[in-house]
Amino acid sequence: MNSKRKSIFKGEGFVNFSSSILAIICGLLFGFIILLASNPSQAVNGFMMIIKGGFTDGMKGVGDVLYYATPIIMTGLSVGFAFKTGLFNIGASGQFTAGAFAAVYVGIKWTFLPASIHWLVALLAAILVGALVGSIPGILKAFFNVNEVISAIMMNYIGMYIVNLLVRNYIYDPLKNQSVAVAQSAILPKAGLDKIFVGASLNIGIFIAVLCVILIYVILNKTTFGYELKACGLNPHASKYAGINEKRNIVLSMVISGALAGLGGALLYLAGSGKYLQVLDIIAPEGFSGISVALLGLSNPIGILFSGLFIGHITVGGYNMQLFDFVSEAIDIIIAAIVYCGALSLLFKTMIHKIQMRRAKKAEAKAVGTDNNFSESQ
Repeated sequence: MNSKRKSIFKGEGFVNFSSSILAIICGLLFGFIILLASNPSQAVNGFMMIIKGGFTDGMKGVGDVLYYATPIIMTGLSVGFAFKTGLFNIGASGQFTAGAFAAVYVGIKWTFLPASIHWLVALLAAILVGALVGSIPGILKAFFNVNEVISAIMMNYIGMYIVNLLVRNYIYDPLKNQSVAVAQSAILPKAGLDKIFVGASLNIGIFIAVLCVILIYVILNKTTFGYELKACGLNPHASKYAGINEKRNIVLSMVISGALAGLGGALLYLAGSGKYLQVLDIIAPEGFSGISVALLGLSNPIGILFSGLFIGHITVGGYNMQLFDFVSEAIDIIIAAIVYCGALSLLFKTMIHKIQMRRAKKAEAKAVGTDNNFSESQ
């Protein structure tokens, strides 16, 4: 029994879970310090509101958590999938924005489609455009050895400015400086969720996100293709000598990563929640939130699902903090601090591994000493 318990504490799953929990605790503590600095008298109440998150408003609050979590789960999957294959897809924001535009454009212009498949075609358009945008850094990396971080950052800005231009030319509402509303047939079906989570903007997007989590998990852990992708990420040179087509896998990895981010953009802008493509020189924050979600979930699809739900939970709690006279800027800083402390999970994982190695060496030295004493006594 004791040996089984020890093996659980030494397992990779326990290390990953512990490192993520430590990162969350650090983020929450940092957020509490910010609350104390901005409004000491209401700091405890505000902090408890963050902890309660979506549970403060019944089923509507839970629905809001799922709504906010959906797009960042998708961008988290996008970044995490690339991480698993040794690539840093920092261009998820550009892919997210491009996919969102494709979905919104189809939702506005392609009203000739049957209502039953209009939203589905819009999602497919977002996937294709996101994959296309994601393929560019992949091709540059595979065939020209251009660092994917640099090219992906450039694609963020290129995607933002091109989408702004396209919105102005084709689907622009000049009075509001944003895209016009999509057709009702392009809005994602509610599937009865509006009756369960009354007042929330929830739809089948959360189910699509969960299906993507399962699909990516199966691809990475149960298929030869996933094994090849991870092999390229762990050791490109060894995988090349093993006969794995490294260039093909780099491109495919970025294509799949871009498709996931593009789909995330569609799930947000086709939710029917009053979200529009605004013509602003601002990169979509969901892509950068996806980086933190991936880091917090340690690039594991299941971990990304739960870390995305956690970020959605504290986001709802942050909005509710306005009841205690916290300004919106303070709320944004707190949420950002908690989100980006997710990057510390990798640091904590390394620390836990070092502690385990140190204990293992001590135990081994003790065992050797015991054996020597026993042989001397003989």
